[in-house]
Amino acid sequence: MSVNRWVITLYMIVSMVVAIPGVSADDRLPVFVSVLPQQYFMQQIGKDHVDVQVMVPPGASPATYEPKPRQMADLAGARLYFSIGVAFESVWLGKFMAANPALTLVRTDAGIPKIPMATHHHDGQDADLKEPSDHGEPADHGILDPHIWLSPPLVKQQAGTILSALKAADPKHSADYDDNYRDFVMAIENLDRALKKTFAGKQGLSFMVFHPAWGYFAQAYGLHQVPIEIEGKNPKPAQLQALITRARDRGIRVVFVQPQFSAKGAELVAREIGGQAVFADPLALNWLDNLRTVAGKFDAALK
Repeated sequence: MSVNRWVITLYMIVSMVVAIPGVSADDRLPVFVSVLPQQYFMQQIGKDHVDVQVMVPPGASPATYEPKPRQMADLAGARLYFSIGVAFESVWLGKFMAANPALTLVRTDAGIPKIPMATHHHDGQDADLKEPSDHGEPADHGILDPHIWLSPPLVKQQAGTILSALKAADPKHSADYDDNYRDFVMAIENLDRALKKTFAGKQGLSFMVFHPAWGYFAQAYGLHQVPIEIEGKNPKPAQLQALITRARDRGIRVVFVQPQFSAKGAELVAREIGGQAVFADPLALNWLDNLRTVAGKFDAALK
């Protein structure tokens, strides 16, 4: 067979394979997730059996993100979409499902009671978090905190949801998923024990954040976050002064800010309290190592 005929034949074979639904050189299960920490969870449980794409890229905010045309095109070939309750999903999940009717939506926040986003009163006193209702909503129906991936106990619960979805979509690899899930849960439990030890004796102590992303983390380890931002808005001058006074009274010298936000507001408060602004990323890909790192920063700030 001539070289030209061989090339033409190979091209025809590849074209036929691509055209046949479900046939691909890469037989991994194609899935989408909303934020980077979910990619980590998926990789721990799915490993080589899943092909994970993340909707919100590094540096972008899941509160305001708008998917790119290429992402929408890629979504057409996905089997599963794992949502987590971040703000952009309320606008886009319906559009995702319309773009790919074969897409299965898996809500990884299902069954997890949400707490309201931390805020504070106009006089600077921190508001007590209200107990969630039976439907996972606070009594006053305030803005619910979506950052459920920052609590190891809640991640353990999300891992169970991920496992069930992967096994249902790809039953031939169920045994592998089970093994990977057990290893991941063990890693989560080890991290949880280490963090409980780190924060033992520090229950009730406060750390200051610009954006209140760490409510579930604080809840898990008996801490209290004091936010600068109020429901997505910078505080008014009187509120800002009350926060500064509160921080001074509590001996707070560190203000934590995430890389997805401007650090200017945090740096202003840090200067006023004679402290410093420190980055703590709630959206880092390597979830386990990141939580260890951030926990160390919180621990140092509480001393």
